[in-house]
Amino acid sequence: MAGVAKSAEHGEPIEMELAGKTVRITSPDKVFFTKRGETKLELVEYYAAIEGPIMSAMGGRPTLMQRFPDGASGKSFFQKRVPKGAPEWLEQCTVSTVNGTDSNAMVAADIAHIAWAVNMGCLGFHPWPYQADNAGLNGEEVADELRIDLDPSPGVGFDEIRQGALDTKALLDELGIRSFVKTSGSRGLHIYARLEATWTSYGVRAAAVALARELERRHPTTLTAAWWKEERGERVFVDFNQNAPHKTVFGAWSVRPRVGAQVSCPISWDEVPTVDLNSLTIATVPAKVDAEGDPWAEMNANPQSIQPLLDMSEQDMANGLMDAPWPPVYPKMPNEPPRVAPSRAKKTD
Repeated sequence: MAGVAKSAEHGEPIEMELAGKTVRITSPDKVFFTKRGETKLELVEYYAAIEGPIMSAMGGRPTLMQRFPDGASGKSFFQKRVPKGAPEWLEQCTVSTVNGTDSNAMVAADIAHIAWAVNMGCLGFHPWPYQADNAGLNGEEVADELRIDLDPSPGVGFDEIRQGALDTKALLDELGIRSFVKTSGSRGLHIYARLEATWTSYGVRAAAVALARELERRHPTTLTAAWWKEERGERVFVDFNQNAPHKTVFGAWSVRPRVGAQVSCPISWDEVPTVDLNSLTIATVPAKVDAEGDPWAEMNANPQSIQPLLDMSEQDMANGLMDAPWPPVYPKMPNEPPRVAPSRAKKTD
């Protein structure tokens, strides 16, 4: 935990010693979350309280910052580049965007880096799916996370998300791929697997596409791999494109920009049937971790292989399937179908 070097009275700046570094927190009593009145300082203290788990989950990763200078109820912007005036100790890493632009992103090297970002109004962190040491350019980085976002369609409730998560786990278990789950901090669940440092993001995305398609084949009335919303119906979308190169996902243990200060909280698989998303906040999560431990504690110890999913992908291609559509910001990809919604596609004879 942090040591306060001088008083925070009247909102005066304070200094905190974190990870052997001095971090200056300005306007520490500024309210960031209006439901219970949590302040900027309380947000820093939350992150300090879960230092071990959050560093295990995102330590060493380049991180996209989502900044809310006026708190969760205010306007926001995403920031890839570290701004001028950053402390000399702040670690940075060059990352490529979809259009080939390089940016110097903050590396979540330790809890002091997190606190520095929070001081600038960063509520949520969006880490890249690779370590800074494995960063490459133009999508050639070595990705070590499979990330599955279960996205509710209109008419789909959280009970359907719960079942979709359990169905996804069952398939991954069958393939010998150990998975972990967290709340999104909003309405859904995210499923992760720590991977061997073998595949680029292109390979991980291909594995995710194969996973989504197999889940749809097994559960056609409840799960879908359909990229176009008009084709999903009232089914849970298994969002494979969260694994596309340069994509980031809202980080584990990060705090959502919601007035209740909800956390994207790792949970055990046993909690999925009963978890209450709104109850996991900066006020409750540290005590939960103290009592129960980190449910992702074993994630890094045994990296997984996605080869079974890549074998399924190859079989899908051999059976005549094309690649799944990519998001619109990406260049046209080999073997990709027309990037237009079916209802808007030109009719051909």
